[in-house]
Amino acid sequence: MFGPTLPLRILLASALALGLGACSSSDDDDDAPPPQTASRIQVEVARTTHGVPHVRAENFRSLGYGLAYAYAQDNVCMFADSVVTVRGERSMFFGPDARPRQRMGDEYGGGSGFMDLNNEESDFFFKGYLDLEQLRANYTAGSAEPRDLLEGFVEGYNRYLKDYAGKLPAACADAKWVRPMSFDDMVLVVAEKALHASGQAFARDFVAAGRTPGAAVSLAKLAPRKIDASTLVAQLDKMNKQGFGSNALAVGKDLSGNGRGLLLGNPHYPWTTADRFYQAHLTVPGRYDAMGVIIGGVPAVVIGFNKDVAWSHTVTFAYHFTTFRLALDAGDATGTTYLYDGERRKMTSKTVGIDVLQADGTTAKREKTFWFSHQGAVISRPAAGMTWTSTAAYVLADPNRNNTRMIDQWLGIGTAGSVRALKDSLDKVVGLPWVNTIAADREGNTLYADASVVPHMDANKFVNGCLLLQAALLFDGSKSSCALGQDAGAPTGIYSPARAPWMMRTDYVGNSNDAYWLTNPKSLLVGPAPLGYSPLYGRTGIEQSLRTRIGFRQLEDLLAQKSKLNLADMQALAFSNRVYAAELVLPELLPACAASTDTLLRQACNVLQAWDRRADVDSRGEVVFREFWSTASAIPNKWAVAFNPADPVNTPYGVAPAAMPAMLTALRGAAQKLQTLGVPLDGRLGDWQVEPRNGVRIPIHGGNGNQEGSYGSITMRTGLTSSGYVGVHWGQSYIQTVTFDDQGPVAQAMLTYGQSTDPKSPWYADQTVAYSRKQWPVLPFAADKIKADANYSTMTLRE
Repeated sequence: MFGPTLPLRILLASALALGLGACSSSDDDDDAPPPQTASRIQVEVARTTHGVPHVRAENFRSLGYGLAYAYAQDNVCMFADSVVTVRGERSMFFGPDARPRQRMGDEYGGGSGFMDLNNEESDFFFKGYLDLEQLRANYTAGSAEPRDLLEGFVEGYNRYLKDYAGKLPAACADAKWVRPMSFDDMVLVVAEKALHASGQAFARDFVAAGRTPGAAVSLAKLAPRKIDASTLVAQLDKMNKQGFGSNALAVGKDLSGNGRGLLLGNPHYPWTTADRFYQAHLTVPGRYDAMGVIIGGVPAVVIGFNKDVAWSHTVTFAYHFTTFRLALDAGDATGTTYLYDGERRKMTSKTVGIDVLQADGTTAKREKTFWFSHQGAVISRPAAGMTWTSTAAYVLADPNRNNTRMIDQWLGIGTAGSVRALKDSLDKVVGLPWVNTIAADREGNTLYADASVVPHMDANKFVNGCLLLQAALLFDGSKSSCALGQDAGAPTGIYSPARAPWMMRTDYVGNSNDAYWLTNPKSLLVGPAPLGYSPLYGRTGIEQSLRTRIGFRQLEDLLAQKSKLNLADMQALAFSNRVYAAELVLPELLPACAASTDTLLRQACNVLQAWDRRADVDSRGEVVFREFWSTASAIPNKWAVAFNPADPVNTPYGVAPAAMPAMLTALRGAAQKLQTLGVPLDGRLGDWQVEPRNGVRIPIHGGNGNQEGSYGSITMRTGLTSSGYVGVHWGQSYIQTVTFDDQGPVAQAMLTYGQSTDPKSPWYADQTVAYSRKQWPVLPFAADKIKADANYSTMTLRE
């Protein structure tokens, strides 16, 4: 058993040496852009406190080059691992049956939070599902800036590998799988990010539908069981609730102390894997100047701010796929001809091969053929009754499969001068794959928009016979009348954001991953008459998550105390750590508990009575409440006051009398569990919820947001053990608060897990300590503020 947390001290190694080669380093460069030279690539990379790189170049190719070099300095092993994944080469280096690397101790993690496949399955998915030829064609047809960024990133990464040959971190030193990358590799890196809420949710089903070339095909006439979408529903529900998500709140001029916009962005994202954020400030003078975070090597600021606008994203409640059932031509024994409006159409196919490491160290080739209709990729999930038979096949319609608009979209957001201009960019590009956008500007306007990629399936098609099974979003694929629709100015088969949920206000907007309906409690969004928005955007008039509710509840409570808010107020909201479930049930639970004659139950009651009902590091009672609520939250009919769609923030609440016995049983069970594990009932949360870094147990504040109703959400890698909750899996990641003054943005933000995945880096644990202590670093944006930073250093890369 672990006792109190060790003192907050992190033994940091000296700063990473900068590559020499064709670069120069100085602490005294002037603030002007790098001088024009004959160099094809020239970029300045300055570093400030916590290792934040400020990358400045005269063109986007050089910008991508400098960003890649800095990113590799901090995360080369993790990124190289992710490149192996999207190349479909995991089986060649790590064997077919192993799974992507999970974080162990202080080593990085490389496994995806969006799919759970072994290496062979993963390789077949990426080689079979991603259409590299189409992705290349899309970039060729698109604007030059995304291509320049990607090409520059490739060159900068390869330059880093050359400069640091033989000096890589221990996790990948001398590893054969760390190799130079190509433009195609970067195309795949970006494409993978688009699939998190669509293709990757069906990755195993796609691989299962693949056929071994030359093998005999024998299809049953009927599926062995009726369609049962419960497994799919459970998977999607788990993906939505297991921890990833976000909070964002934008306050406008009606409520801000300075009359300008205020933004709180708080995405809840992985602390490991290549979906980690990375802080960066990217500048091409006169064209682009944005600061915030990139994600997993994607070379653009995805959440952040410029001199006029601050924005964040939350994972949208919308669906980003549909499925279709094909009617097959019985005359084709291979099951690869389907009927569409009565006409026969042949599926297209794609055969891919992977190299598989054998026990003797050699490699062998394995192949699969995958099939596609014009709607999408054939999938197979026999456990759900979605079986490829001689009469029917099932396909996944995934409009993000060839989405190459993401970088264009984030450049458009990053160059917007107002939330109105930002909304115009969303409407024009339609590049965000699966996130809402919440923004505020210097004029005091705020925006909420679900401008994500959503299949164009109008509400009438859910009631006219096209929908075959709602739980699987399964539509009739044999009729053009049931096909995806089309909006003017939007890519094929998806909605224009002009027809999607959005709202501009001057008081506030917020989102915590529930549907668009509750964006501002004073003005519920319902969509156009008579049927509203497509059901794919999410349901209205339903009970909201406790995290959504506490977000609005605590804001309204604060506004009842003061009429105008400032940046410190936004930070207080971010880290309030109120546990809303406790506020809703303890008023009835504690009196009932106090009346009990059970000694252990009364002890637990006394702890909860004294508890501050928060998930701060010094809170005593949060551990026993969390264990109690993990059981009690599932008690049926537990609320005394039912949900009221006219009051979604405050209902339901209270413990129903009939549910009280089950509540008390759950509380006693939680107390017994803590007692068995040797965890004190009044144990300090910071002693029992920790992130280990270099042998130090760093106390972590925050509750399990979706379950307990803590606005700041943390999902730990372990349940409660005799060592506590050990290691953060998902949760608060890049947390930014931004407003504006006459000079530009005023920003304080932190990357909770730090910039680097290398345990020897000075930026491996520094911000985790800052998060633990609720210390908000100031982000320098203007050139003079950057150079004045106490930890300023700079280098120039040329090629």
